[in-house]
Amino acid sequence: MSVLVTGVAGFIGSQVAHALLARGEEVVGLDNFNTYYDPVLKFARLKPLREAKNFTFLEADVSEREPTLALADTHPGIDRIVHLAAMPGVRQSILDPYPYVQTNVMGHLVMLELACRLGGLKHFLYASSSSVYGGNRKMPFAVGDRVDHPVSVYAATKRAGELLVETYSHVHGLPATGLRYFTVYGPWGRPDMSPYIFAKAIHGGTTIKLYHMGLVKRDFSYIDDVVAGTLAALDKPPAASVHRLYNIGAAESEDIRDVIALFEQAFGKKAIIELKPGEPGDLQETAADISETLRDFDWQPKVRVQEGIPRFVEWFKTYNGL
Repeated sequence: MSVLVTGVAGFIGSQVAHALLARGEEVVGLDNFNTYYDPVLKFARLKPLREAKNFTFLEADVSEREPTLALADTHPGIDRIVHLAAMPGVRQSILDPYPYVQTNVMGHLVMLELACRLGGLKHFLYASSSSVYGGNRKMPFAVGDRVDHPVSVYAATKRAGELLVETYSHVHGLPATGLRYFTVYGPWGRPDMSPYIFAKAIHGGTTIKLYHMGLVKRDFSYIDDVVAGTLAALDKPPAASVHRLYNIGAAESEDIRDVIALFEQAFGKKAIIELKPGEPGDLQETAADISETLRDFDWQPKVRVQEGIPRFVEWFKTYNGL
């Protein structure tokens, strides 16, 4: 039996695959190396995975039906799916919405069709996002909150994915779990995310643009905690026809200026900051209510930003040869 991990060259996907291999699982990894950011980082993440004997890699796009659905015949031993492949990025989704719908909606649909064709599938686990909470003002965000006012195309596609799973779970008896990830950071993180942007700017002496005039708070979730939460959820599938949703976050909302101060301390340099008004799609504050995640999976985050940011900076320096 094996686990299919889509987006396996991505930030979360690669680390989930490492954790699965470390506990002796057979892993089939799928990725298409899209160019949303430099694929060199993706190849670097994938390299050690491809050296593992229990790992099989397939280059494919989840939105392409024939090669993806063929996995039901070529890899019939897949009994769990961790579907993490997606087009990320709130601002870019507003500028160029088409690939977001293609990957996050059509690709999601194709993966659900694959799940139905795998006769022995025990669990369909997939990545959603804190972005689905839209402009909600109540903090922290709870799974039961309304999510019918997305403020970006990216958020709309992730919510559409949740609704598709709800339908497939009901119609086809699919046991499914969606994880609403909050701002994930740490070693091997994406270069379009704020931690990488802050590190690059402070090291290079360039300007950091802080939106909402710097009055921003984020729930920064360390990658090791996120991986542990993902596996905890994967290992406890729901009954047939049950679709569950959970938040995966640090359950602490950090002032972005305090986070930048941690980067300044780690680099020993001051940041150059330009304050900007908010842009469409940007959430001013995020915070995760993880009470249900703790209740059902006995999971809670361990790494606070005071520890996680220095770890990330050390990786950033090493990876970039600084």
